[in-house]
Amino acid sequence: MNSSEIRATVALSLIQALRMVGMFMILPVFSLYALSLPGHVTPQQAGLAFGIYGLVQALLQLPFGWWSDRLGRLPVIVTGLVLFAAGSFLAGATHDIHWIILGRALQGTGAISSATSALLADSTRLSVRTQAMALYGAGMGAAFILALVLGPVFDGWIGVNGIFWLTGLLALLAIPLLRFMVPRVPRQASPGGGLARVLADPQLLRLDAGIFLLHTMMTCLFFAAPLALQNDLGLPESRHWQIYLPILFASLAIVLPLIRRIEARGRVRTAFLGAIALVGGAQLLAAAGHRQAFDLLLALLLFFVGFNYLEATLPSLISRRAPAQHKGTALGVYSSAQFLGGFAGSSLGGLALAHWGASGAFLAAAALALPWLLIALGMENLSPAARGDAAALHEGG
Repeated sequence: MNSSEIRATVALSLIQALRMVGMFMILPVFSLYALSLPGHVTPQQAGLAFGIYGLVQALLQLPFGWWSDRLGRLPVIVTGLVLFAAGSFLAGATHDIHWIILGRALQGTGAISSATSALLADSTRLSVRTQAMALYGAGMGAAFILALVLGPVFDGWIGVNGIFWLTGLLALLAIPLLRFMVPRVPRQASPGGGLARVLADPQLLRLDAGIFLLHTMMTCLFFAAPLALQNDLGLPESRHWQIYLPILFASLAIVLPLIRRIEARGRVRTAFLGAIALVGGAQLLAAAGHRQAFDLLLALLLFFVGFNYLEATLPSLISRRAPAQHKGTALGVYSSAQFLGGFAGSSLGGLALAHWGASGAFLAAAALALPWLLIALGMENLSPAARGDAAALHEGG
């Protein structure tokens, strides 16, 4: 990557990390906090307060992506950050569950993932885009793990209300980063009909199905893995980050050099299919061996190698395939599928865990690899070296 691409990648990764680290810090402490609020809060109300953010995000990723095509990436991202911060401040200013639900919903209206991904795609060449997407995803992964460690600590210092306020302040801090660190990219005119064009493209729909299934599998994994670490390996929850953090960095150390080699050789389709098989096989290994430390840790490492490759490659392929003037719309559909996959995975993981334990949850996730492979077999080999730029890819498909 050249200096401009590095600057854009680092800045956008920091923006996403700043926006989400506070959100992730809520995860390990929110349920206990919500159920302790005055007014006899029910588990259903606590669950709604927790889940409504993701639901609103899923509904609004597409409109925000479309608006970023029509109005420009920067104003849409700034608007989303302000809305997200406003929701954080509202949730932090009250102890009433109904206002907290409203605040969480308002946080969800800052649905900028599709717009930031589109801006990163605008700012990078095809030959390095997957590397940029991998680093972007790694920043989110590191923020997630760091937040799981810091959440209980900050809860003790400033409480959940304070974490909400901190989340809002970090989101506002991301705005000057966006304005002064991300290089300006000329905006292309966006004609109408973008959504119909995106939804009529079978190659884009295959990729949308892929991110849906990947996040369904990942959420299932995180239903089962913490229980296996705690119950089978005797590792308390407070130390789980000591497993996840080195696995995350080890997987990236494997994936980043692989991305460069795969793309240089034009083997994207083959590697993509192999990564799907890898995440499915890792779940099978976890189902069979989660009571043994070596088998479980190897399964987690293999899963995250495949996951990080796919998480980087999918949005890169979307941005290559989509018409340049409708890139935000295409990534909006993609991001909506991503959030819906998380919702589906939590439902599937909870059901499998309740009936068949950790092994059943791992197996349920592994079973999704087969339909995904069947869907992905119809993929084109979208290699930048083989097919040229995004417009040529679309017109040639």
